[in-house]
Amino acid sequence: MQPDSPAGIPGQSQEPLSDDLIDFASEVFDVARRGDAAMLDTLLHKGLPPNLRNDKGDTLVMLASYHGHADAVRVLLEHKADPDLRNDNGQTPIAGAAFKGYKPVIEALLAHGADVEGASPDGRTALMIAAMFNRVEMVEFLISKGANPDAKDANGFTARDAAAKMGAPDTAARLAQATEAKATEAKSRPPGV
Repeated sequence: MQPDSPAGIPGQSQEPLSDDLIDFASEVFDVARRGDAAMLDTLLHKGLPPNLRNDKGDTLVMLASYHGHADAVRVLLEHKADPDLRNDNGQTPIAGAAFKGYKPVIEALLAHGADVEGASPDGRTALMIAAMFNRVEMVEFLISKGANPDAKDANGFTARDAAAKMGAPDTAARLAQATEAKATEAKSRPPGV
């Protein structure tokens, strides 16, 4: 299969694709990478599947998210693209945006129902990824949207552990504050509430 060829289009057979169709699909994936929201809107209105995937399982939403194009992400989601579809590595669009530090993209994803945890198969959440790369604003934002600072990945590490391991002191400190605040709040609640 050629790079960026479409895969997994619901309702379509897996017949060999023509070179023209493969070239067209490649151009569509480039439109998502460039964040051309108007062109995506036009293509989607003409019947482009909103959850089209390339040969790595990346959806149009994944590509637009990873490249920081909030308007393109919004257009795709308004056309019913799934905000949580994982690529072949199990990565979610929210995790890609957290890695790159694209808050407007994460806002668009969450506004359209994306899972704030967005854990990969190894249990690593978007919060953990933001923490690892010392993205304090992103960590604060994700916590404010319900991300669990005490969630653990498959190895038992929290976002704070990941930040400390990666040498990200600012996010490690912010996560320590979040954990302390959560513990204080739990102690002040009456039993059974």
